[in-house]
Amino acid sequence: LVWLLVLSLAWLGPVLGGEDKEEEVIEEEEKEKKEDEVLSDEIKEEDNVLVLHEHNFARALSEHQLLLVEFYAPWCGHCQQLAPAFARAATELRNESSPARLGKVDATAQTALATEFGITSYPTLKLFRDGNRTHPLAYTGRMDSQGIVRWMLRRAGPSATLLQDSDTIAAFINSQDLVVVGFFKDLKGEAAQAFLEVAAETVDMTFGVAEAPELFQAYGLSADTVCLFKKFDERQTNFPVDPARGLDTAELTRLLRVHSLQLVMEFSNETSNQIFSAKIPHHMLLFLNKSSPEQLTLRDSFRAAAGGFRGEVRCPHSRDMEGGFGALQPQCPPFPAQVLFVVVDVTGHGADVLPFFGMSAADAPTLRLVKMESNRKYQMGQDDFSDSAIRTFIQAVLAGKVKPRLLSAEPPEDWDTRPVKVLVGKTFEQVAFDETKNVFVKFYAPWCPHCQAMAAAWEELAERYKEREDIVIAEMDSTANELENITIHGYPTLHFFPAGPGRKMVEFKSTRDVETFSKFLDNGGTLPEEPPVSGVGGQLPCSGLSPAPAGRGDESC
Repeated sequence: LVWLLVLSLAWLGPVLGGEDKEEEVIEEEEKEKKEDEVLSDEIKEEDNVLVLHEHNFARALSEHQLLLVEFYAPWCGHCQQLAPAFARAATELRNESSPARLGKVDATAQTALATEFGITSYPTLKLFRDGNRTHPLAYTGRMDSQGIVRWMLRRAGPSATLLQDSDTIAAFINSQDLVVVGFFKDLKGEAAQAFLEVAAETVDMTFGVAEAPELFQAYGLSADTVCLFKKFDERQTNFPVDPARGLDTAELTRLLRVHSLQLVMEFSNETSNQIFSAKIPHHMLLFLNKSSPEQLTLRDSFRAAAGGFRGEVRCPHSRDMEGGFGALQPQCPPFPAQVLFVVVDVTGHGADVLPFFGMSAADAPTLRLVKMESNRKYQMGQDDFSDSAIRTFIQAVLAGKVKPRLLSAEPPEDWDTRPVKVLVGKTFEQVAFDETKNVFVKFYAPWCPHCQAMAAAWEELAERYKEREDIVIAEMDSTANELENITIHGYPTLHFFPAGPGRKMVEFKSTRDVETFSKFLDNGGTLPEEPPVSGVGGQLPCSGLSPAPAGRGDESC
């Protein structure tokens, strides 16, 4: 029996142990296979997006004339949000047989590439042209599939169509509701080249160029001029090029954005991007119910008032008062700012923005002027909607003669009974500027994931200091409350108001966790000098899209 047992173990031992060894061999082979794949310059694809790493990057550049590369992090919420649109754009470009391709690099794994191209946030998109590795172009388009496709196609072909005769230019102008044509006597000159730069960047407009003398004459021109042709409002708007200063690309882009808009815009899902991308500093809004015939008649006087606020800011010290793209001179006084007129249907797309103004549909018709930089809102009286009254109101606001209408919720009954004190517009001043208290305030938006992510830390901080009579931890919903002298540009924003006279305010700009908050408070609203922290645990921040996943302490909505 003993011998049988020994023989059995001798026979079964290699078999039983062999399974483990075979699994180890298979795992080792798979590992070596993956390593070989990484070391290879073979280019694989996922949803028509090239998967790139340091061993195949050079090959990708050599094989593709135009390559837009997304440097991403797997954990980045913005990258995850962009991924489907990026894949759709890659597929559309490939289906059109475009020379433009899209690729992606996991910058957290391919650190050498991330360092080489100076990646400081995710996602970062860079365009590589003709294999040039040293000077990639930063992506400046919209972060959606159509925006990416248009941006790439504009760079794949000529940015502007050459228009050589009267029939061609007439057909070009009539082909769309809005086109831009640059008339230049020398298409190789600096002004023409600057125009082509603008054309390459402004992918949502169609551009043409002309140099034939008879075309200058046909459109009433004698010198280099950029013309905007529209099938609405004024049909032809001319922007002469100043012969001394040349053509300023930023100024031309701004002018085209402003004048591509209708004199009075209808706020909708389709027009919202146009309205905000034009960067016009003041918006005059007419809220009305479009189902009411009586309210619809108010659009006529609204439109009549709009014409006087579309003109350009011009400097009297400029040598050329009739046009040109020169910048304002230092001695120039302030000029009336541009105002964009917008009609908002309170029963349509505009219903979503009513809470932002503290309004309901029943408040229509009503008028508001918004200063876009400070987000200040001004309400016009309801008794007169004439064009002269509207003009007078706008001029009074621009002259600083009208006070803004500030939103404020009602304070909750228990606002000061919990560790985190709840502030509203009406109570903010008396709490924040109490000279006996050090007040730390979180300005937040209820929908903001970054605010939600730090909510627990803020509650814990308040619990930690609830016995300290000289310290107040508070919060204010900035979507429902506004302050006259404090503008909140992102959520969450943290401000510390130290005790004592002077109404001082210190913005907190470090890592948002309890220990850092405590260190900040215990040091009287300052932190010891430390090396800057980029992200959490050394990670770089997300950027460019909103919002990112909760849990990261260095981001804002």
